Amino acid sequence: MDPISPLEQALHAARALVLADLVAGRVAEADVVSLVEESVTQRRWWVEQWPEGAQYVAGLVAQDVQDALLERYGRWPLCPVCGTGDPHALDVEPELGPDPHWVCGEAGVKVAPLGSLGEALGGAAPS
Repeated sequence: MDPISPLEQALHAARALVLADLVAGRVAEADVVSLVEESVTQRRWWVEQWPEGAQYVAGLVAQDVQDALLERYGRWPLCPVCGTGDPHALDVEPELGPDPHWVCGEAGVKVAPLGSLGEALGGAAPS
């Protein structure tokens, strides 16, 4: 069996983190999972062109899926921190950097690391 390349490891990890957050938000329907797969396919080319960017791919996939969901369905993920005001989506920060987190820009707080949104939404911690 051949070892998995660092590029494939980064892409698989990005897919898993984003899927975990989609499941936590109960929006992981087949068409939404297809959006994740489309992003991973596009980001594979991006990382092949810039291998040093592999550490940033998870945040980029999350942003891609968030943008695609906004176009098709609406804001995701909705902020679980702000109890008043208009519903708003969380942002991925850093926009291009390692260790991406979901952040509420209005309250200025980190809500959860990418892949751990279930904890912030009141669900169980991932196993």
